Amino acid sequence: MAYVITSLCVRDGACVEVCPVECIVPGPKEEGEWPIFYIDPDTCIDCGACVPECPVDAIFPEEDVPDEFTDDIELNAFYFSDGPGYWDFDLEKERVQTE
Repeated sequence: MAYVITSLCVRDGACVEVCPVECIVPGPKEEGEWPIFYIDPDTCIDCGACVPECPVDAIFPEEDVPDEFTDDIELNAFYFSDGPGYWDFDLEKERVQTE
């Protein structure tokens, strides 16, 4: 089991800061098809540290993802298998601008 970030994500980035295995990355902002943060299901250690940090409760254990967000399970996996995957990013620049 891995954790999944659903499309409720608002690109806050607090989840990235607490992940002990650095398996959470943002989708590049300039690529419209990747608007949220993603968890690598093969690297996630199921610690759940990211869950309480999410300000909008967008992160769930895979088996607990609400029905309306089940497509996000495959999207997270696809991001690492066929999408951009890991890349060198500046978290502050990739966070949503709340000002």
